[in-house]
Amino acid sequence: MVENICHKESPSQTAGPYVHIGCLPNFLEIGDVYPQDLGATMYSAGRGGESITLTGRLFDGAGAVIKDAMVEIWQANAQGRAPAPGDAFTGWGRQACDLTTGVFTFQTIKPGAIVSGALRQSPHISVWIVARGINLGLHTRLYFPDEDNRDDPVLALLDQARRTTLIAVQKTGGYVFDIYLQGDAETVFFDV
Repeated sequence: MVENICHKESPSQTAGPYVHIGCLPNFLEIGDVYPQDLGATMYSAGRGGESITLTGRLFDGAGAVIKDAMVEIWQANAQGRAPAPGDAFTGWGRQACDLTTGVFTFQTIKPGAIVSGALRQSPHISVWIVARGINLGLHTRLYFPDEDNRDDPVLALLDQARRTTLIAVQKTGGYVFDIYLQGDAETVFFDV
């Protein structure tokens, strides 16, 4: 007699401890894969726009810094448009969090507002996070505190307390955007 065996779905794969090997080999001092890690440099001379430094850390539900994550950002150029092939600004960057401090750092430009007809999105940067223990990459946005964000259609969907989790802190020469994966200060994430 053949037994009817139910096969349960196995859990999704997480990014695991090996995400850096495939995506950021130079960060781990694995040479001869790429001249530099993809996304390490977002612009070259002649890019236009205001240069900024964006830093931040990721925190788990217990408030501990996550040190082995990878962060990607996408953004418009200073004129609020998607960069075109061959532009001096790519609009995309990828960085590992420092394995000691957990800090991620991007050298980029401040994006412009995205305008389509009557719809205006405030200057923002889309952020994607992967790390060991995260089944699917997490998507969020970073907004700038020195911009008028009142009419942004995405922020308008959130209550005021939750909006603050998407606003970076301005520092000399740049911005700090800490991301909380769980807890009272949990950053808003988007299901995209």
